[in-house]
Amino acid sequence: MGEKATVLKLLEQLPEETTLEEIQYHLYVLQKIRAGQNAVDNGHVIPHEDVMRELAGWLA
Repeated sequence: MGEKATVLKLLEQLPEETTLEEIQYHLYVLQKIRAGQNAVDNGHVIPHEDVMRELAGWLA
């Protein structure tokens, strides 16, 4: 699905009284989700075990 179709689908799902600010927020969230999905697809992630190990060092 193209970007325009995604935005149109989002707009169709929102209530008629949705404000421009709320639409912007939904688009922002959608953009961040897409960026995260792209990062995963391109292997730009840190394994869970590595994160937990590093976090344990911060909390020690």
